[in-house]
Amino acid sequence: MATKLTKKRKAVEGKVDPDKLYTLSEAMTLVKEVNTTKFDASVDVHIRLGVDPRKADQALRGTVSLPHGTGKTKRVLVFCTPDKVEEAKAAGADHVGLDDYIQKVADGWMDIDVIIATPNVMAQLGKVARILGPRGLMPNPKTGTVTADVASAVQEVKKGKIAFRVDKFGIVHASVGRVSFSPAQLSDNAHELISTLVKMKPSSAKGVYMKTVSVASTMSPGIAVDPKTFKV
Repeated sequence: MATKLTKKRKAVEGKVDPDKLYTLSEAMTLVKEVNTTKFDASVDVHIRLGVDPRKADQALRGTVSLPHGTGKTKRVLVFCTPDKVEEAKAAGADHVGLDDYIQKVADGWMDIDVIIATPNVMAQLGKVARILGPRGLMPNPKTGTVTADVASAVQEVKKGKIAFRVDKFGIVHASVGRVSFSPAQLSDNAHELISTLVKMKPSSAKGVYMKTVSVASTMSPGIAVDPKTFKV
C-alpha cells in the first residue's frame, strides 16, 4: 500500500527538482524551505564514496570540528581514574567515573552521546565493548576519544567536533546543524566535513571517489548536490 502524502508534503516535494544537481549553498537554502517539522530539525549530509569498506585502508573513519557546531549540546561521559575526574568535570563532562558507570552501561543506561576514555582504563571497558561498539560509542584513538588529555577532548566535543565513519555501503552520514542555522552556516559545516573526506581519500580507491552527495532535514525530501563542485 502506497504512503499517502499530505498537502504540506506534496507542496515541499514540488519545490525540489529530482533531476537537478544543486550547489551546496542552493541545497542548504532549499533544505530550510522544505522543512515541515515544528521542531528545530537536524540537517544531515549523506556522501556516497567510491571506496570498499571491506578493505582496512578504505574503511574510513575520523573526526571533524564543525565551524558553527552542531546546534545540539552533546552529553559526554568520561571513563577515567580518580586523578582525572576534576579535570574532566571542569572541562564540561556531564558524567565522569569508571566502575560505577561501566556497571550502569552494562545494566542498560545509555543517556549519552559521546564517550571519552583515558588509555589506562581501556582494558576495563572490555566488559561493555559489545554494548558500546554497535552503537558507535566505543572510545577509539582514531576519533580522539581515547586520550590522556581529557579536558581538550571534552571541550572539542562540546564545541562541535563530530565523529564519522563509512558504513558497509560506502556512505558517510553526518548531521551538520539544524534548520535554524543560516544557509551559510550549514554550507560551512558541510564543506568542512566534505573537505576532510577529500583529504582522507585512500590511494587504493579507484574510479570516482565522491559519487553522490545529498542533503536532507528530518522528514524532508533529499536534495542532490553536484559532487563535481568539490575538488577531489
